[in-house]
Amino acid sequence: MNKNKSNFRVRNIAHTYSIVARDPKTGEMGVGVQSHYFSVGSIVSWGESGVGVVATQSLVNASFGLRGLELLKQGKTPKEALGFLISEDEGRDVRQVAILDAQGRVATHTGSKCIIHAGHIEGDNFSVQANMMLTDKVWSAMAKSFESNSDLPLPERIIKTMEAAETVGGDIRGKQSAAILMVDGKEAKNKWEDKIIDLRVEDHEEPVKELERLLKLYRAYKHMDKGDLAMEHDDMKAALNEYDSALNMFPNNLEMKFWAAVTLANNQKIKEASKIFKDIFKKDNNWRLLAERLPESDLLTVSKDDLKKILSS
Repeated sequence: MNKNKSNFRVRNIAHTYSIVARDPKTGEMGVGVQSHYFSVGSIVSWGESGVGVVATQSLVNASFGLRGLELLKQGKTPKEALGFLISEDEGRDVRQVAILDAQGRVATHTGSKCIIHAGHIEGDNFSVQANMMLTDKVWSAMAKSFESNSDLPLPERIIKTMEAAETVGGDIRGKQSAAILMVDGKEAKNKWEDKIIDLRVEDHEEPVKELERLLKLYRAYKHMDKGDLAMEHDDMKAALNEYDSALNMFPNNLEMKFWAAVTLANNQKIKEASKIFKDIFKKDNNWRLLAERLPESDLLTVSKDDLKKILSS
C-alpha cells in the first residue's frame, strides 16, 4: 500500500452540516458548523487569512484542514487541492469536505457512503454541505437562506444559514455543539491575529442560538474597544456612543459598565463615572473591591480624593 495514502480512520465522527463562505465586499471568509457531536468546531473548521477556509466532516480526516490550506498556499485551486486530498485518501467514500479560497472559488466532495441524508450545494462564494440529516432538504434550505441574506455581515449571515438547517430537521440525532470561524481575505500581519472571530459552543441544548448570542456579545465588546480607542483620542462623544451601543446590546452586563466607568474616570469624568459605579456597586460589592485595587496596577489613574468619591458611590 502507498505509504503516502491516508488510512481509513473513524477516530473523529463529526456528522454535521456546515457552510464555507466569503463576503465579496470585505473579502472575509468563514466556516459555520453545527452537530450532535462534542466540540465540533475543533475538528471541522479550518482557516487562514489570505488563503481560505476548509470544512472537513462526516468520518473526518482531520489532516484535510491544514493540508488543504497548504495546497492553496502552493497555488492550487480549491478543485485541485480537493482532488489531491481525495485521491490520497482510502476513506474518501465516507468523507465530506468543502474548500473555499480567497478568490471565492469553492470545491466540495460528498462521499458515496456518507450516511444519508447527505449532499451539498456549491454557489457563488459559498458551499453548504450536510450528512446524517433528518431530511434531504437541509442543504437546499441552507443555500436559499445564505443567498437571501446578502444584506447581513458574513458572520450573521452564516448564523442565519445554520438556523435554516434546523427548520428542516438538521442533524437526525439532534443538537450539541456549534462554531463559527472567520478570517480576513488578506494575510494577517501577525499570526496571533489571524482569526477575526473564533467562537465555539462545545455542549449546549441550543448550540446555534447560543452561538448567535456569543456573536452578539462579541459585537458588543468590539463597541467597547472602539470606545476605549476614542477615549485615547480624546473624543468623548464617540466614546460614549460606542459604550452606549455596547450597553444597549447587553444592559445588564456589569463588566461592560465597570470598564466604561473606569475609562470615564481616567479621563477626568468623575461625575459621570461615579453614577455608573454606584449602580454597579449596588448590585455587586466585589466590583467596589476591584476598583479599590486598580490604582496599584495603574489601571485607575485618579487622585486619592476622586478615588474616595468613587468608592463611596
